[in-house]
Amino acid sequence: MNSDRFLKARNLAAALFCLCLAVSASAASAQEYPNRFIRIVVGFPPGGGVDTVARIVAAEISKGLGQSVVVENKPGAAGTIGAATVAKSDPDGYTLLMTPGGHALFGAVFGSLPFDTVGSFDWISSIMTLPFFAVVPAGSPIQSLSDLVATAKSAPGTITYGSAGPGSTHHLAVELLAHATGVKFQHVPYRGDGPLITALLAGEVQFSLATPTQVIANVQANKLRALAVTANARAPALPAVPTAEQALGLKDFDVRTWFALAGPAGMPKTVVGRLNAELRKALDAPEVRERLAAIGGEVGATTPGDLHDRVARELAMWTRVVETAGIPKQ
Repeated sequence: MNSDRFLKARNLAAALFCLCLAVSASAASAQEYPNRFIRIVVGFPPGGGVDTVARIVAAEISKGLGQSVVVENKPGAAGTIGAATVAKSDPDGYTLLMTPGGHALFGAVFGSLPFDTVGSFDWISSIMTLPFFAVVPAGSPIQSLSDLVATAKSAPGTITYGSAGPGSTHHLAVELLAHATGVKFQHVPYRGDGPLITALLAGEVQFSLATPTQVIANVQANKLRALAVTANARAPALPAVPTAEQALGLKDFDVRTWFALAGPAGMPKTVVGRLNAELRKALDAPEVRERLAAIGGEVGATTPGDLHDRVARELAMWTRVVETAGIPKQ
């Protein structure tokens, strides 16, 4: 009997000792982070908005982390290939994801994914937020957002709009506008922002939504006319352009995209905290803020919890838009 108690006590002590070793090793590993280079995966080609932001941020946070931070492009399938790469990586903080607001659409527009849109990631921080502008060619007879809606109501389904592709934020945001105003537009998808703006300038479509990087220079050159901004406040770069609420009275119409840093789910909290802190320091650097602000958005970090909640909230919103508009899953 005493022997049995002794053996049980010894086994329990051994198990506790092993557990303490594991916890200590994990804590030590987190404290040593990082001790080798870090990669930021971008699910889009080089030269685009996500890639540009990733490279600006990577160069700056490498200073505080004391390690090289490299950007690796894994384009394809609307960014889901890059996202899947990170979701399946070891959650040690050495493989991260730079992703746009379109990430929140994945669960709404794709019938099957190799990851959970929200739960497969540890959300580190937002970097910047950008509005969309509703724009028409400068020679268009449409002078305002109310003109656009009135024209669409008079001829349902004949007003064409371009998007950066089926299921893109551009696409779903116009469907949200159509639902809010009770009109029907004709969707014409393109392969990205560049081809979309080229088509709009050529008059292939009558209007579209586009981010500041694609709009501001063309508006200033009198090639495009901005009808409204989709955020809940006017854009400093084009202060004369009203919000959708100001133009049409659409309460709470606030559609923006964003860039954010994430990693695979299960990273040590200390590592997430370190990355969040280094990102905040990077975004406070004047030269970084200047370069990011030139893209046309609002620069600012968030807490991991706030970013997680934003992705979850937007996934729910876009799921409702897809269901209401009857958009088939891809």
